[in-house]
Amino acid sequence: MNIAFLINQTHKEEDGFTTTLLAYEALRRGHTIIYIGLADFVYIDDRHVEAHARIITADTAIGSKEELLGSLRRVEKQRYNMADVDVLWLRFDPVMDMYNRPWAAAMGLQFAQLIKYMGRLVINDPDYLVQASNKLYLENFPKAVRPKTLVTRFVSDIQAFMETQGDKIILKPVKGSGGKNVFLISAGAPQNLKQTVEVIARDGYVIAQEYLPEATKGDLRFFLLEGEPIVIDGEYAAVQRVQKEGEIRSNIHQGATAVKAQVDDHVLRLVEQVSGKIKEDGMYLVGLDIVGDKIMEINVYSPGALGLASQLTGVDFVGHVIQQLEMKVKGFYR
Repeated sequence: MNIAFLINQTHKEEDGFTTTLLAYEALRRGHTIIYIGLADFVYIDDRHVEAHARIITADTAIGSKEELLGSLRRVEKQRYNMADVDVLWLRFDPVMDMYNRPWAAAMGLQFAQLIKYMGRLVINDPDYLVQASNKLYLENFPKAVRPKTLVTRFVSDIQAFMETQGDKIILKPVKGSGGKNVFLISAGAPQNLKQTVEVIARDGYVIAQEYLPEATKGDLRFFLLEGEPIVIDGEYAAVQRVQKEGEIRSNIHQGATAVKAQVDDHVLRLVEQVSGKIKEDGMYLVGLDIVGDKIMEINVYSPGALGLASQLTGVDFVGHVIQQLEMKVKGFYR
């Protein structure tokens, strides 16, 4: 297969990224991989889109993820007809370009839609990713699975919401990732509340969310493939992320520690309530962030930590995802 990965920029990729693991596994299995940045597309007409792409063929001697990234950064870009891809895999983070290239993510989705309309397989489905461009996507799912939430830019609204929630709430941007600008606010600090809302609101709307005491134990990153849990030999593709002392964020690059997840019937019942819509929305690979009995976020763009799940369980989840993709492509073009 010719598998194209749409990313932010090649020089920002790292060897521990899930995208890198997926690309390396695909290459190892004999596929050609094509890296395309959000700024690399060329529109010729509605049935002809090309990209200035970095291409690594299966016969290239590459023995590690580090060698893969090194080769990608050395290889010259070449014009590539997107009609020749078997899969365009959208693996970019819209937030990474929100400040310096605010046009990039929206244009990437538009080009992805064009390529889908050309009859190529695009994952996750760009038509639904448009609707899932920020954290409000979670509000499309049953109330029972999500925390109480308010979205506003007014301090007075958040003050009123806090009065209904007790002594603590979480504040974060509607459009954000990686734990940036996520704050725990206590009722006894009204001035801190005002300043925090102003900081977040500079970049858009603010989410106020009920505080879940279970968050002190971290969160569970749980992977779904086409709406179903990834489970091999009784092991689930999941990671428990435990934040460092004094930190409320469970993101790995914010200092959290990954430990083996304990997946019980309670978690599976929670996942079951959202799996149908995730599949209907054409979301191939998704990461759920679960705290207690609530899903805090549904990560549909470039969910990470799949490699950590493999390391902690000894199960090759990355290989499984690529193997399933091979079967999906055969069915798509049959």
